[in-house]
Amino acid sequence: MKAKTFLATLEFLGVQSSFSRPRVSNDNAYSESLFRTMKYDGPTLPANGFKTLKQAREWISEFSHWYNNIHMHSSLKFVTPNDRHNGDDKAILENRKKVYEEAKKNNPNRWSGKTRNWELEETVALNPTSDEEHKLIRNQSK
Repeated sequence: MKAKTFLATLEFLGVQSSFSRPRVSNDNAYSESLFRTMKYDGPTLPANGFKTLKQAREWISEFSHWYNNIHMHSSLKFVTPNDRHNGDDKAILENRKKVYEEAKKNNPNRWSGKTRNWELEETVALNPTSDEEHKLIRNQSK
């Protein structure tokens, strides 16, 4: 069924279509980013698709392991999600900061300014909320 026909059918039945969660208009960008990562960066997708549901599930399991334990995320200062969740990110970023500072000291001509900011972000959110909501969330998690 073509999308236009499907939408017309939904309208005829009185169903209002929605493409994102309530109050969130930017979901699609995150989905597209994940799909791009799945397609090009992670474990290789089978060229002709999955032959069985079991094969698809195994691939997703492998991808999830790679994404959470091996893939370094730029939005997390190039640590893995599990590093972040386990609290290992603090030591990793502190060490990285020292390495960069030592490299700059040893070869100052290579650097035109400061080294990269390796300071840890206190909170990382898919859909950032207001400061008041952040405080509420932090207090609830303590």
